[in-house]
Amino acid sequence: MKTLKLEHNLAQLVAQGIKTSTWRLYDDKDLSVNDVVRLIDKVEPNNPDSWRVIGIGHIDSIVQKRLGDVVDGDYVGHEAFTDHQHMLETYRHYYGPQVDDDTVVKIIRFTFNHDVINSDDSIVNKSSNITEVKLYTDGGSRGNPGPSASGFVVLTMDGQTVVKKGVYLGVTTNNQAEYQALKLGLEEVKRMGVRDVHVYMDSMLVVNQMLGIFHVKNRDLWPIHAAIKDMLPLFRHVSFTHVPRELNKAADTAVNEALDDAEK
Repeated sequence: MKTLKLEHNLAQLVAQGIKTSTWRLYDDKDLSVNDVVRLIDKVEPNNPDSWRVIGIGHIDSIVQKRLGDVVDGDYVGHEAFTDHQHMLETYRHYYGPQVDDDTVVKIIRFTFNHDVINSDDSIVNKSSNITEVKLYTDGGSRGNPGPSASGFVVLTMDGQTVVKKGVYLGVTTNNQAEYQALKLGLEEVKRMGVRDVHVYMDSMLVVNQMLGIFHVKNRDLWPIHAAIKDMLPLFRHVSFTHVPRELNKAADTAVNEALDDAEK
């Protein structure tokens, strides 16, 4: 498992749920979306014996841009700088005097889980023992058709977030994005070894089509509908429930974050 080491004050912000993003220059770990990383608190920077694991982070999105192109929206979930010069000076302190506006930064957003540490501070694969989950999915298109994204959130049965992810799709329709979100979510929980899935969506159309109440009349949806139906026997049980949009906010947020990142 890859690791990310954090200064003590920043690690505390992560543990409090305030910091959900880290910026990295010259990324030697080659971090990618969906990576699970061990987060380490460098309590005393010069004393590795004091360092401790505070939990794991699931990488939800990565945006790369020049430091000179950073905008206010990039600071969501990240500690702010007093001004642009302060940002450059901070990264020169860590990476060297060569850092300038043309230096590329990876803006990495992650979901933090602090309750996956056992008594000897080693990481436990939280998903390895989960066999039943709640899966919330959503999709959206700005234009219909237009720029679209899918989002899903995997929760334990007692409501703890295991995975939250948004994926930019390019130009599709709302219904295509909704179906893609369902497919991506089911693929994720299958990789986790989940056997029983309770799906919740605010798309009445998709829920009723998956239940066989509505026929799939749009030919563009036939292939993905068929692909999802083929996946269902891989699980012991899958249920589909329609929920109001206000009860699907986490997946909706994942959609909009993916769309906003793509626009930037």
